[in-house]
Amino acid sequence: MNLSISVLQKAYQSKSTTPAKLFTQLREKANTLENVWIHLLSKDELQPYIDALSAKSPDDYPLWGIPFAIKDNIDLAGIPTTAACSEFTYTPKKSAHVIEQLINAGAIPLGKTNLDQFATGLVGTRSPYGATPNAFNKAYISGGSSSGSAVSTAAGVVSFALGTDTAGSGRVPACFNNLIGLKPSKGLLSNTGVVPACKSIDCMSIFSLTADDAQTVFSIAANYDETDCFSRHNPVTNQGCVNLAHDFTFAVPLQEQLAFFGDDDYQQAFALAIEQLIELGGSKLEVDFSPMLDAARLLYEGPWVAERYLATQDILLNKPEAMMDVTRTIISGGSTPKATDSFAALYKLQALKKLADKLVASVDVLVTPTAGRHFTLAEIEEEPILRNSQLGYYTNFMNLLDFSAIAVPTSFTKNKMPFGITVFSDAMEDQKLLTLAKRIQQSTKLPLGATSFSYEARESSQYNLGYIDVVVCGAHLSGMALNHQLTERGAILKQVTESAAAYRMYALPGNIERPAMVRDEDSAEAFAVEVWSLPIAEFGSFVHGIAQPLGIGKVELASGDYVTGFIAESYAKTLGRDISDFKGWRNYLKNT
Repeated sequence: MNLSISVLQKAYQSKSTTPAKLFTQLREKANTLENVWIHLLSKDELQPYIDALSAKSPDDYPLWGIPFAIKDNIDLAGIPTTAACSEFTYTPKKSAHVIEQLINAGAIPLGKTNLDQFATGLVGTRSPYGATPNAFNKAYISGGSSSGSAVSTAAGVVSFALGTDTAGSGRVPACFNNLIGLKPSKGLLSNTGVVPACKSIDCMSIFSLTADDAQTVFSIAANYDETDCFSRHNPVTNQGCVNLAHDFTFAVPLQEQLAFFGDDDYQQAFALAIEQLIELGGSKLEVDFSPMLDAARLLYEGPWVAERYLATQDILLNKPEAMMDVTRTIISGGSTPKATDSFAALYKLQALKKLADKLVASVDVLVTPTAGRHFTLAEIEEEPILRNSQLGYYTNFMNLLDFSAIAVPTSFTKNKMPFGITVFSDAMEDQKLLTLAKRIQQSTKLPLGATSFSYEARESSQYNLGYIDVVVCGAHLSGMALNHQLTERGAILKQVTESAAAYRMYALPGNIERPAMVRDEDSAEAFAVEVWSLPIAEFGSFVHGIAQPLGIGKVELASGDYVTGFIAESYAKTLGRDISDFKGWRNYLKNT
């Protein structure tokens, strides 16, 4: 059945299935998948999770009965963690922090999935448990290292899956299996209970059938963890649904910097994806991606491989034969960098970060192919290290430069294989990326993963996190006379955008001149506005002092979303003068 979260929730509500019935069916189907599972939970191992749902209301637990898979370098209490190396195996008493958040929200783990050993690879073939075949064509790689998590989701056996993403392992498999692959900002998803690869830049990732589902899981899992020294608080501006203006700018690499490694189909698919973004309201810029590409080379050519060595040195020193040859070859190189090499690389990275940040700040989002080419299993076997490196061309820089990113499917090639792009931006802009990913999915209407089910748009939802978004258009704008009424109440500027082209604006006289936005679609304009996140506890005192004819209602933004904000009664037209031609309060003040 369709396992997207909202559809499955409706199935539970209608009693067309139950968790017990569903998981019996899922186990049967899961057993038919080749080299996907390292440990599929037995009926007895699943039963406590199913039993626990009886004390939980689906209305209060947003993941009630939702099946998910876990990459087997992430701990699930009582189930062995192998990192795809049997000699490394241990059985944790406690689940990883993120797993606990998801189970507490009602989710049920179906099993632990196959991966490139010690999360070292982007291919999905470097496992003693066998190569995980692509969900569409077994002759092609599934992508790694989170291969089993991606394929289990694409096959329609789980609603979502957790992977890890240090160098692209949460994005490349998403591209190759027609999935959403969210690589959140570093530190938002705790790494407590995760076998480290490069601990300073590791990141847990989310595979899902839809951007809506990724948003749901992210909003639950992004929970600050005191026990993780790299954990970071998620700012209010990155919580709930974040709007993105209909007209947005996106940057792509210069033509000479695009690399498809001989794959004409992927080159054509990327050109099509750019056309799709333009149709959605995007304006394309070509920029020099050199800072990103130079940073990408540091990951494996620089001293960061020493972190992989540090995480696995016990096996390397005492049981080197336990590692696959290719894995051992790569990680062993981590024993040679000196402290001076590390500092030299850090200095270089910091210089590149400064340059990269300027590019990121110049546009709303940046866009690349998720991968330049989709290799076959035979091609990877011919050149395992070189072609793995080519798969990281567009992904290796992301965590080093502290960006947030999401892989989004956009089309299928002539040989019926998936293609997708990666959209990225600065850290703590995950929700903005999810908003755009949702628009892309709504536009392309591709099937869900490798199933026959179609994408169904879900109504936007605002998670009640103690804040309310408020649209302001005049004296409350940042730097204006009444902005202190927001900042003194702990409000945070969330977005600078425009209203829908559905209003007229009038300047009202008074001690402090104020604008009044009146809906008038017959002679309409769009106006510059800001969205501020205001603590709900402060909302009453904030609106108490609003004088007529102003009031609080729903303001339509350029994105089509309706957000709480300042509106005016129609008789405001008779009290003030029409200043609509200025397209905004700041411009009016500047020119009068």
